[in-house]
Amino acid sequence: MGLNSLNVANRPELRKMSDLSLTNVRHLEAAQGWLGLGNWREARAELANIPAELQSHPDVLQVQWAIHAAANEWESAAEVAEAFRNARPDSPFGFVHLAYALHEMKRTREAQDVLLPVVDKFRDEFIIRYNLACYACQLGDIEGAWGWLEKSMALTDLDEVREMALNDPDLEPLRTRIKKSWLKQSEE
Repeated sequence: MGLNSLNVANRPELRKMSDLSLTNVRHLEAAQGWLGLGNWREARAELANIPAELQSHPDVLQVQWAIHAAANEWESAAEVAEAFRNARPDSPFGFVHLAYALHEMKRTREAQDVLLPVVDKFRDEFIIRYNLACYACQLGDIEGAWGWLEKSMALTDLDEVREMALNDPDLEPLRTRIKKSWLKQSEE
């Protein structure tokens, strides 16, 4: 399947879909439970109990993405994220998760290109700026990466972002600078 094969935008009935039935919500929750236990195969089996016409529901797509990610099926994860993005262009989920899947497929420049146009659209989403820091760092733009990291830190708990950054292999080239910044902040 290509990245456009799940284009929900061409299926308006899916964009107007009402909430899932209680039975389908239970299947969705069971799939999430299996994912929480680290068993993506059982999660996939549980999600298969949801009727085909509801597989493109945004809530189902989010769990599908998580299953593909857990299974390291990044091409499929990208397809699902793109379907979500097309169904819900007002949500950062599709953009962030499409970019992440592309990055995992070593298509980091494309990942960056997905997020850059929506930075202003999602002004309060620290994860977009954080991921842009990761992508810039991996593309060799260390100063640009630092700028994105600072912007992400300004939008959420500073310590949380620093902790993430200190453990993120994508930000390894910034590790020393992050530590120095953290020490400087704690001394002030």
